[in-house]
Amino acid sequence: MQDTDLYQSLAACVGAAGSSTIERIFRILADAREARLLMAASPPATLEQLAERTGLDTAEIQAMVHALFQKGLLFFAERNGVRKYYRVRHVPQLHDATAVAPDASPELLDLWRHYTDNEWTEYARKIEAFVPQAPIRVIPVNVTMEASSKILAFDDVRKVVEEAGSLAVTRCTCRLIARRCDKPLEVCIQVNRAAEYALARGTGRAISKEEAVGILRECEEAGLVHVVDNRREVDHVICNCCQCCCMNWPPVKAGVKRFVVPSRFAASVDPETCSGCEACLERCYFQAIQMGGQGGTALVDRDKCMGCGLCAVTCPTGAMRLEEVRPEEFIPA
Repeated sequence: MQDTDLYQSLAACVGAAGSSTIERIFRILADAREARLLMAASPPATLEQLAERTGLDTAEIQAMVHALFQKGLLFFAERNGVRKYYRVRHVPQLHDATAVAPDASPELLDLWRHYTDNEWTEYARKIEAFVPQAPIRVIPVNVTMEASSKILAFDDVRKVVEEAGSLAVTRCTCRLIARRCDKPLEVCIQVNRAAEYALARGTGRAISKEEAVGILRECEEAGLVHVVDNRREVDHVICNCCQCCCMNWPPVKAGVKRFVVPSRFAASVDPETCSGCEACLERCYFQAIQMGGQGGTALVDRDKCMGCGLCAVTCPTGAMRLEEVRPEEFIPA
């Protein structure tokens, strides 16, 4: 296979066929020999199987595997004492694993910024077209709920931390790439296997549950939205997303419905206690609040509200609360 075809094939393997930007990212990170090894790492393979597929000796393969793991292009899983390696599987994984590397070059970050600004929303549309459910959901901040609301473990970001076996924190890849934001940077909380992966690569540091809760509190005060994988068992990552850099929001604002879904809650206003101060307007990412109520009080557009709760955190009179508006079954198993 010619080198050009090789990098085009790698781009296609992560769902970005035809993207010259993703091709260039692979080209920066992997030379031709490494790229061929990546192509050989599907289906997942042991070192010996990779040697057989590539014609290289096992010692050489081992050195290349280590280098590709550190670059964020190769991963491994162990079962029954057998370790198998597999290449990066999709663009979000490629984005997060490569941008967070300590030695990520300005050229690499610039390419990711170009991709995020110009190609990412279209990729999200492709995801929407073939996945049965949205891959990402908002999880609310720890605020007062309406008395009638039922809070379950997968709705409670602090409960996720409490039940985690291991935790690490990494820098936010979106803000690393954008380089235009003054929000806290070291705030992506990795959970369980994701934490072990970050520690093995040296891209994160271990944290206690108490420190994780402190990070969540800092994020809520800074106006960052908690985002997790859209399933009941949250065992991967808790992202804390800003409005200006995060790659989750452009698809949402462009009308991609099945990419990031709201929490099971929505903001609710008590008009009797709302002072009309407009603090909630500044906190809402989604233009879901207007000061159109009687006497200039806040009104919430439920069709736009993502149920993050940032408005409730900042409400000085306690007029904003979260109300349960979706059933337990809204969150996939």
